[in-house]
Amino acid sequence: MSAKKITVLYVDDELNNLISFKAVFRIKYNVLTAISGEDAIKLLKTNTVSVIITDQRMPKMTGVEFLESILDEHPDPIRILLTGYADMNAVVDAINKGKVFQYLTKPWNEEELDMAIVRANDVYEKKISEKELTNKLALTNDQLEFLLRQKLLS
Repeated sequence: MSAKKITVLYVDDELNNLISFKAVFRIKYNVLTAISGEDAIKLLKTNTVSVIITDQRMPKMTGVEFLESILDEHPDPIRILLTGYADMNAVVDAINKGKVFQYLTKPWNEEELDMAIVRANDVYEKKISEKELTNKLALTNDQLEFLLRQKLLS
């Protein structure tokens, strides 16, 4: 894990869960909390987040609906879905629609959730690194094509 703190966004409609999560993880991670999908979307506009953890069952917008709604604008954060209900349809939707990295049950186990955050951040860092390398490669390719054209024209 790098020296920079991992930024984690935790979304849950239960205030006690938000408070508990922040109390447990605020020292190790940069924790952002939102009480709804709508509030989380607002936070994502002004913060770079590595890992998003969301409850599935929330009013107005489920966790999967929230994750699906942010895919176009925020494809990079790694997603973890929490639910207190064994709902197989939610799991399938989470994987297929919300691109969920891991599915955990509530109440969450601190150690299990911590390990999931670390693994998710590792995937996030690799994803960002690959994007940067791909961009550098594309730039180098463009430069080589330019030089080749110059050589052919001279």
